Amino acid sequence: MAQTQQIGQQIGPRIGQFVAVDPVVDRMRALRAAWHPADGVAVFNRVYLTVTEEIGHAIEAGTFTDRRAAATLDVRFAERYLAAVDAVTTGRPAPACWRPLFHYRRHPGVRPLQFALAGINAHIGHDLALAVVDACRILDCAPADLEDEFDRVGDILVLLEERIREELMPGPDLLEIADPLTHLLGCWSLDRARDGAWLAARSLWQLRRLPDLAEEFTERLDRSVGLVGRMLLTPLTRP
Repeated sequence: MAQTQQIGQQIGPRIGQFVAVDPVVDRMRALRAAWHPADGVAVFNRVYLTVTEEIGHAIEAGTFTDRRAAATLDVRFAERYLAAVDAVTTGRPAPACWRPLFHYRRHPGVRPLQFALAGINAHIGHDLALAVVDACRILDCAPADLEDEFDRVGDILVLLEERIREELMPGPDLLEIADPLTHLLGCWSLDRARDGAWLAARSLWQLRRLPDLAEEFTERLDRSVGLVGRMLLTPLTRP
């Protein structure tokens, strides 16, 4: 649980009564400029930057009933991904859920859509649940109090996933049922991942006074999400 506490110290500055989204957006823009566009992590970063910008605009527009809660959840969520980037950059191991994406980021047999979905899988399947718990600790509330914000963020993610699939599909050949990517994409669902993240967040919240069990639950969640990510990154073309 030390990682959770460390990330808790990285939260961005507050504007008014809520946490500013701009610092994490600026960080992702800097990564976009630094990485080659074909880099698998860069593919995910572009996708996630778009998501974070969309959520930031929605917060500013008053789409969320509780702007402070929405901004806190959004920033805690983004910081989980950025902490994984920092770990790899400094030679430390990333969480297991992120390792397949960083390991295969330059593999020529993995398609851009696979990179994007593997990153989304790691971030939704593992990071989102922990971000909900982080936000609850900061806001002194229970996960049920953040359910509306969680659902609205999820709705934005679903719309962007559809856009991602349209933009990153390699071509009309995917209409062929025999294309292996067609089968691979059918094995993963953002809706199911989001439902799993909400259940995991509620479970972790119930385990907060049992730190050993909470740590074991988190580690098992991390590894299981990592296995799914490894499957999503199965090379489909020869180098």
